Amino acid sequence: MASVSPHASTAGVAIARQPLLDTRGTVHGYELLFRETTRHTSCEGSSSRASASVIDEALLGIGLETLTSGRRAFFNITRDMLVDGKAMLLPRESSVLELLEDIPADHETVEACRQLHAHGYVLALDDYVPGPQSEPFLPFVTFAKVDLLATPRERLRPLVASLRARGVKVVAEKVETQEAYEAATAAGCTLFQGFYFCRPETLSSGAIPPNHLAHLRLVSALNRPNVSALHVEEVLKQDSRLSHRVLRCVNSAGFGLRREIHSIREAVVLLGLNRIRQWAAVWLLTSMNSGPTEVANLAVLRARSCELLGARLGGPDQSGGLFLLGLASLLDVMLKRPMPVALAELPLGGDIRDALLGEDNPARRVLDAVRFYERGEWEPAWTAAERASLDIADLADAYQDALVWVKEFSAAGNSS
Repeated sequence: MASVSPHASTAGVAIARQPLLDTRGTVHGYELLFRETTRHTSCEGSSSRASASVIDEALLGIGLETLTSGRRAFFNITRDMLVDGKAMLLPRESSVLELLEDIPADHETVEACRQLHAHGYVLALDDYVPGPQSEPFLPFVTFAKVDLLATPRERLRPLVASLRARGVKVVAEKVETQEAYEAATAAGCTLFQGFYFCRPETLSSGAIPPNHLAHLRLVSALNRPNVSALHVEEVLKQDSRLSHRVLRCVNSAGFGLRREIHSIREAVVLLGLNRIRQWAAVWLLTSMNSGPTEVANLAVLRARSCELLGARLGGPDQSGGLFLLGLASLLDVMLKRPMPVALAELPLGGDIRDALLGEDNPARRVLDAVRFYERGEWEPAWTAAERASLDIADLADAYQDALVWVKEFSAAGNSS
């Protein structure tokens, strides 16, 4: 049975990450989002305490490399952290210090920014609005975030142009639709924060391409009830690239094997049927992704989070189905097809299929809890967790442990 480690609940900190993508759909970095797990509806303590908790957990708990997959980490910085020097505890090379919008531009804060800039730190302004509150900081910042929901469309282009003229890169935040992304791109924004990239904006109801159909059928075969190791071996052999990837992963240094494995059968016997099925399903589904790589990364993170929560709720049988639920939750985005069309070739169990189609059932409640959590929408996440009979700490633990698992999985899968 999969298990969830106790570290997150002990710390009492919920941490999620929100990607910042560039115009090519590549992740530039992640903003780290924080909430204490001790209460459902409010974050106890000051914003300084909140930001300090994120830093402590990121650097000493999970590890910054795991949280950000080696990319830049955007940390919210309060006035106290700015002027008392705590911000300098962060690694200079991989951090962006994001000045919260309520920091006053007084002598102490401006001088602190000057010192950080002189020491090579990268600074950003959150929720930038022109005026005396933000103007004194501009000489020292590299990024300025502009809230698309709070900025009238006709004011966006001149606002971005004025920042770019001063050498400041503009991050469009709260980008939730493809239309908003296109408007921000046209205005000159170069980074984008929001979940527009995992929304099925443009869908085709036509036939799924033959190569994608073949992959879907392989996933279906791998996830048949009571499938045998022999059948899994035969399925994997139908795709030479998949067979090679399985063997390469098994023989990677991360597994510490004393001898090299040369056949799929050996791999299945050594690692176990469920593990091989999971890997194969991940690689097959993510190979069909036609959007940004982050869509596939998010699907795998959801899959592992749902699996761990399923283990808490009902053991291995339930966790296996929930793994596939999380993995397939972005199938419509990957294929650019409506979910009913995307699911036509996947003979999933009734509860999992219904959950993917949006029906309220126990599986859907687990997925909703994970979806809200990953966005940092804490109150809806707590509510969904309660409806799924999960503890708040279970949700935080599962997500944070999933980050570790995905990092290790990716390292093994990308090894040569």
